[in-house]
Amino acid sequence: MAISDTPETTATATATVTTIETDTDLKRSSLRRRPSATSTAGGLFDAESAAADAVRDSGSDDSLNGKINNEEEVKDRKTDHAEGIVDDDDDNAVKKNGGNDVINDRENVAVDFKFTYRPSVPAHRRSKESPLSSGNIFRQSHAGLFNLCIVVLVAVNSRLIIENLMKYGWLIRSGFWFSSKSLRDWPLFMCCLSLAIFPLAAFVVEKLAQQKRISEPVIVLLHIVITTVAIIYPVLVILWCDSAFLSGSTLMLLTCIVWLKLVSYAHTTYDMRALAVSNEKGETMPDTFNMEEYPHNVSFQSLAYFMVAPTLCYQPSYPRTPSVRKGWVCRQLLKLVIFTGVMGFIIEQYMNPIVQNSQHPLKGNLLYAIERVLKLSVPNVYVWLCMFYCFFHLWLNILAELLRFGDREFYKDWWNAQTVEEYWRMWNMPVHKWMVRHVYFPCIRFGIPKGAAALTAFLVSAVFHELCIAVPCRMFKLWAFIGIMFQVPLVLITNYLKNKYRNSMVGNMIFWFIFCILGQPMCVLLYYHDLMNRKGEID
Repeated sequence: MAISDTPETTATATATVTTIETDTDLKRSSLRRRPSATSTAGGLFDAESAAADAVRDSGSDDSLNGKINNEEEVKDRKTDHAEGIVDDDDDNAVKKNGGNDVINDRENVAVDFKFTYRPSVPAHRRSKESPLSSGNIFRQSHAGLFNLCIVVLVAVNSRLIIENLMKYGWLIRSGFWFSSKSLRDWPLFMCCLSLAIFPLAAFVVEKLAQQKRISEPVIVLLHIVITTVAIIYPVLVILWCDSAFLSGSTLMLLTCIVWLKLVSYAHTTYDMRALAVSNEKGETMPDTFNMEEYPHNVSFQSLAYFMVAPTLCYQPSYPRTPSVRKGWVCRQLLKLVIFTGVMGFIIEQYMNPIVQNSQHPLKGNLLYAIERVLKLSVPNVYVWLCMFYCFFHLWLNILAELLRFGDREFYKDWWNAQTVEEYWRMWNMPVHKWMVRHVYFPCIRFGIPKGAAALTAFLVSAVFHELCIAVPCRMFKLWAFIGIMFQVPLVLITNYLKNKYRNSMVGNMIFWFIFCILGQPMCVLLYYHDLMNRKGEID
């Protein structure tokens, strides 16, 4: 503990001075809150705020000489006051001098207001930008504008809800999700269960490969046969059965997931065998590859976990969480049910009447088609956002929690994408990682240019988008394929605009315009009218 050489009287005096200064500041602040006698009627201008602004913005020495001198005099008086207390050690002197300081401060503040509020004091002292100017817009808080947007959205959508109910009534049917017609889709359900045969067949092939009973070309050929049959078999079942679109699209989505997982499993094990051969030859191996794991990773448990895990990229082991949060899972399941119901309500109550009352966007009146697309864009965006939230956030996180799957980066902040390329790299991380691992970089290692490798990745994505929509609709118009391949020139255009303008707002606005208007609403109208025309021809 340090021992001070300063007498106690000095410490006491210092504390007393601090108390006096605090009281003086409080009285001075209360004085500043009083309206000035020189302010105009009605309080439109406040003298104290004007004085504060003048003091804060001042850069000149002439207009505030009185203020500077006043501060120096106050400091000198406080210094003399403290010295007097140390010398005299008299509490009465402290109180007396403190009272004089308060009176003098009041007089000085009044003088300060008198000189800073005069018309001769400059009102414009430095260059400033408007809050919404391009150079200053990101430095401001836009919480008020955000609240305004929320209020406007609530008001507009409330009007649309009332207008829709008055015009169409309650359109939600009791058998929206399940009805007696769903019983005819039992072949699709059986096909869904039989998809487990293909991972089992791939496991048998890898087990034989580990025991070196079959050669490498035979292994590759068997995996090609397994993955090909895994994608063709459900397509034939859907085309053969007169099933509902929801049942067919669910089966096709599950089929595509199984196919992507089987390709990743075959490609990864093939690469691990190649690395094992290189290691036997004495070649240097990367640090991320543990050669001791390979004799043990061809196991049914690892493949079974991979087939149900929320990932498309196979590896022998994954990061795991310590436990399952049961309460958290229940809350997420409740959210999943609620948002799924909201999505179905919007589809039945809003989207169906719009598309039913519309004409073909490529065959009817242009202005009428634009009006229908714009009217459909709002509920379509709501449905798409609900779908994204239900699947990528709720369902994949629930599955990861139940399986204690650690890596839960299923998406990134795609809503801030400045280009179409950034959107495709961030909105669906499982598919993006699969494309990078099994399509893009293998093409580059084979000597294919980067542009051609990226085009190949878009081509694979376009094929699977077309399968997931065209097969359940049982018509191949290639609208989804064309929509995905149309992203390639959009990637080039948005990248050019981003490099030219160097402004994130331009690219993000273009992305949202394409996403909300030119993309999905147009595809919905095209597929709906083609589907209705097909049904009319059949009837």
